[in-house]
Amino acid sequence: MDTTQKSLRVEQPFGKVSLQFLSRYWIFIALVVLIVAFSLLSDSFLSKINLLNILRQVSIIGICAVGMTMVILTGGIDLSVGSMIGVSGMACALMLQAGIPPVLAVFLTLVMGLGFGGITGLLINKIHIPPLIATLGLMTALRGVAYILNGGLPIYGIPESVKFLGQGWVFGIPFPVILMIAVFVLGYVLLNKTAFGRHLYGTGGNEEASRLSGVNVEKLKTKVYLLAFFLSTFAGIVLMARVNSGQPRGGTGYEMDIITAVVLGGVSIMGGSGRLMGVIAGVMIMGVLSNGMILLNIDEYVQWVVKGLVLLVAVGLDQLSNHKSEQ
Repeated sequence: MDTTQKSLRVEQPFGKVSLQFLSRYWIFIALVVLIVAFSLLSDSFLSKINLLNILRQVSIIGICAVGMTMVILTGGIDLSVGSMIGVSGMACALMLQAGIPPVLAVFLTLVMGLGFGGITGLLINKIHIPPLIATLGLMTALRGVAYILNGGLPIYGIPESVKFLGQGWVFGIPFPVILMIAVFVLGYVLLNKTAFGRHLYGTGGNEEASRLSGVNVEKLKTKVYLLAFFLSTFAGIVLMARVNSGQPRGGTGYEMDIITAVVLGGVSIMGGSGRLMGVIAGVMIMGVLSNGMILLNIDEYVQWVVKGLVLLVAVGLDQLSNHKSEQ
């Protein structure tokens, strides 16, 4: 065997490993590159205050991203997440203003979120409205409710005990970040350590096969939407506490960042595949990207263009990957 043949036998496995490594960890490499780029372009980017600010800002997106991950894994979508954040903050603030004890107000708001999740599950599984249309209709309706609740005006006067959810610190870490980490841990356990997670991946990969194997697909999807709406409602309460008011516009546009973070993190828009670890990186990329562009005084309209292109690239890569795997 000559030297050329030997080198080919050595280089081919190495090249294959390199491609596998890149395909698996490119999202983390992209995050590091983005951080390095913004740190070179802005002196204040790597400051402790700014880094903590990024974490606090992405906490709302991160909490919702866990629910969105599960929804997309089943082949669904939830466009109402931003409106649910807004109506949750308004409803909770309204109850607090009316003198309802904070614990009860938070509890009732979460129950309300579960109710809307149940309605969504009913629309999708029983009336057979496609998830895109069902959640699009709810997105518009819930945003209207958020404005109706107080005539389109913000609600102030949030008690200190509730404000801690959005403004508190524990051992030098913003409390919303701790809540986000806890939700990610819960999501990881559900997806990787339970039958619920296995059934969820199976349903997204092949719904009919899951049904024939004994999985109650409709019940599973309803549970997924209940969990997603519960988390978006909880995120709405945290956002209300952070800004110290219920805002009818609260959560506007968040669905874009949340869906982009999930798809960017490697969750297939077609369902059935994706890892929560990648979603964490996707959430951080969206936070770093938004923060970095603000520090560089990039026009808000340009930011919209960039975020839209990021979503298109993420979905495009996902579709190309699915196409190659089918060949």
